[in-house]
This record gives sequence, structure tokens and C-alpha cells, in this order.
Amino acid sequence: MFKEFKKFLISGNVVDMAIGFIFGAAFATFVKSMVENVIMPPIGLLLGRVDFSQLFIPLDGNSYTNLAALEAAGAPAIKLGVFMNDTISFIILGFVVFMFIKSYNKLKGEKEETPKTKACDDCAMDIPVAAKKCGHCGNTTV
Repeated sequence: MFKEFKKFLISGNVVDMAIGFIFGAAFATFVKSMVENVIMPPIGLLLGRVDFSQLFIPLDGNSYTNLAALEAAGAPAIKLGVFMNDTISFIILGFVVFMFIKSYNKLKGEKEETPKTKACDDCAMDIPVAAKKCGHCGNTTV
């Protein structure tokens, strides 16, 4: 079992997957920073100087000046701003992954296989596409 596990770990697929996870984590950090520091500030400015990262609803009935004060108090809250930032990050990351996979598949050049058989019009048995006569029923109109 140990030899089989070692072979699995050394195989190219596991190494490729590990590299993908590392780059994916780094890219997710980049996207999160881009959303919080580049995309959301102008949107907040357009919507009347709203700082989305500070949008929250405290559930304990108290009032807090900002998210840091809320977290320092350990109060439960619905953090709408954090959720919106994370949602936008998820959408951007999903789109980039979609485009990456689409490009990869195009480069990989997957081609649809042409059918090698066809059904006979009379007996419905599979025969080679190039056949001029069905070997099962003798039909010549295939």
C-alpha cells in the first residue's frame, strides 16, 4: 500500500494539482485585494461615499463606529460589506478560471471523434460507415 501511495504522490497529476492549488491561492489573494482596494472604492464613491467594507448590522442591539470596534467587542453581526466584497471576488475569480479552462481546452485541441459505424436502415444493426451493403440483412441502400 505504501508503494502505491508513493507512486500516486510522485505521479505528474498530483504535482500539477499541487502547483495549481498554490497559484490558485496566490491568485485569489490578488483578486481579493483588487476588489477591496481598486474596484469597491470607486463604486462606493459613486454611490455617495459608501465604504462597503464598513457595512454591517450589529445583532446585539448596540451601535459601533466601525467594523474594528464591532470585532473588538466580539459582537455578532451581519457583515454585508465583507459579504459583498467576497461575492465580487468570487465572481471575478470564477470568470478567470472559466476563461483559463476555455483557453486550455482550445490549446489542448480536443476534437470530436467521427462515428465509425452507422445504423442499417432495415435491420438497425451497426455497420461500418464505409459499408455499401449490410452484412446482417443484405440491404444495399445503406
